[in-house]
Amino acid sequence: MGRTATKFFVTAAGIGAALLGAPLAFADTLSALRARTPEQEIVYFVLPDRFANGDPKNDTGGLKGGPLQTGYDPTSRAFYHGGDLKGLTAKLDYIQGLGATAIWLAPIFKNKPVQGAKGQESAGYHGYWVTDFTTVDPHLGTDKDFRTLVDAAHARGMKVYMDIIANHTADVIQYKESPASAAPYRSKADYPWSRRGGAAGQPINPGFAGDRDCSPANWAKLIDSAFAYTPVVPKGEARVKVPAWLNDPIYYHNRGDTDWKGESSQYGDFVGLDDLATEDPRVVEGFIAIYRGWIDRFGIDGYRIDTARHVNAEFWRAFIPAIRAHAAAKGIPNFHVFGEVATDAYDPALLASWTRTAAFPAVLDFAFMRAAVDAASGKTGTDMLARLGEDDALYEGGKSAALQLPTFLGNHDAGRFAFFLRQANPGMSADEELARDILGHAMLLTLRGVPTLYYGDEQGFAGTGNDQQARQDMFASQVAEYNADRLVGTASTTATDNFRTDHPLYRAIAHLAKIRRDTPALSRGATLLRASSDKPGLFAVSRIDPDTGREIVVAFNTSAAPLSGHIAVDPASGGFTSLAGACPAAAQAPGSLALSLPAFGYAVCAAHP
Repeated sequence: MGRTATKFFVTAAGIGAALLGAPLAFADTLSALRARTPEQEIVYFVLPDRFANGDPKNDTGGLKGGPLQTGYDPTSRAFYHGGDLKGLTAKLDYIQGLGATAIWLAPIFKNKPVQGAKGQESAGYHGYWVTDFTTVDPHLGTDKDFRTLVDAAHARGMKVYMDIIANHTADVIQYKESPASAAPYRSKADYPWSRRGGAAGQPINPGFAGDRDCSPANWAKLIDSAFAYTPVVPKGEARVKVPAWLNDPIYYHNRGDTDWKGESSQYGDFVGLDDLATEDPRVVEGFIAIYRGWIDRFGIDGYRIDTARHVNAEFWRAFIPAIRAHAAAKGIPNFHVFGEVATDAYDPALLASWTRTAAFPAVLDFAFMRAAVDAASGKTGTDMLARLGEDDALYEGGKSAALQLPTFLGNHDAGRFAFFLRQANPGMSADEELARDILGHAMLLTLRGVPTLYYGDEQGFAGTGNDQQARQDMFASQVAEYNADRLVGTASTTATDNFRTDHPLYRAIAHLAKIRRDTPALSRGATLLRASSDKPGLFAVSRIDPDTGREIVVAFNTSAAPLSGHIAVDPASGGFTSLAGACPAAAQAPGSLALSLPAFGYAVCAAHP
């Protein structure tokens, strides 16, 4: 990195704790961190605004006025609540104690504080309404605060991943033809680049050959942005975006709101968010420069890329190799890049297509989420989980590349895992709810992929839906809806802070995370399917140690009754040691292991000769 490390101090639970002293020790820690490959990580995903408030002075982002001016209203789930980077830094003990080795932050760039139609306003607390791509949002702190966070995490051997956007900016551009309501999408066929306001309109942009020609010479001929709508920038916002080139409407599609189907999925505005013309080589170069800059300034370790499927594949084929090469040149050879290709369905073919056509080394594994949630909830059998291993061959690089897919049980968009459990089992007892929650996390932390924990799940957060309904405060909340929600495994509510390290979910996850970190087969090993069914019941795999070839048998019971049965194992596996759950001391016969699991139970059994 070339940085001289000094001494870092981080508070946890209000107590200062010296982390590492000598620069040499920090250099050794950073070197070891850089050597880890993505599949060796356990990721903790957090929305900084909802995590911990380390500096109340920045709650309003330095703005004056009420919530509609500052974006701050801790009583509303739609506005800023006061969490910040200082608060996150102060809680690194808590996150590391859970077993996480990497932190993924929702976007921290400066956002438009408030947007939305009158009466429907909300704030950019989530970070996806960017105006300035080069600096930290003042509600979250300063660039210096981010440097402190990254350095403190690195001193502990923890990586930091940033959430980034290239699809859109905040909603600044308006349309003359639709001043008071959403602008319906206008297609390329009905409103070609070469005419103003429709196919029969006045000729414009002479010589422009369309957006499939990505040459600079072609795009230099696109000079009039009023082909579909006439873009209008409101007074006072002409220079609000940074870098300055982002203020020119020529760099946007300007075709109105997406309807999420077909062409509009790539060219339309997301509920008004200004959709960038990522086919334009000037936009490609601009974003490569932006995101190289964050690597240069802070030495971060990876990018999660928002709305990846809504950007043309050619953009990613230029952007991703450039970013990874730049990171490697800066001494970060294992820079993790993974894209969001969102889907509600079990659809690994869709996910894999973006690794093949768009150069993504990894994508968020929505197929795993669907399979694991449905299996752990008892909604289905375990046949989708069984299919994962076969379908991994679809990804560019095959099954070994699939080890780098971030796996998860829920998130800030889809909703929380406990909410899905309640949807599938509305009448279950509190004990069953907790057992199923632990079962799902056992799957997450022992099956292939990069386990990604959603903040608050370890404290039993459930929520009542997706999006804002799944973005609770870890510190004492003032949102009545959040505080009315029943948490899993505890009588606590979100009305008090929730950083309990004795919570049964926190303890179970921490135990499983340690097993994963200590067991190379669980992070880097191939998977052999041993048992599955189209009904709730036994699911088992063997994870193969990449160095010794020995197997780790991982078994789950997704049914509400105890079960006993035999599974096939390697005939050379004579004895077994329990890493978690009840494991037989020996195989019953060469190649056959007898297992007994309680309802919603699991076992992790390490084989030896």
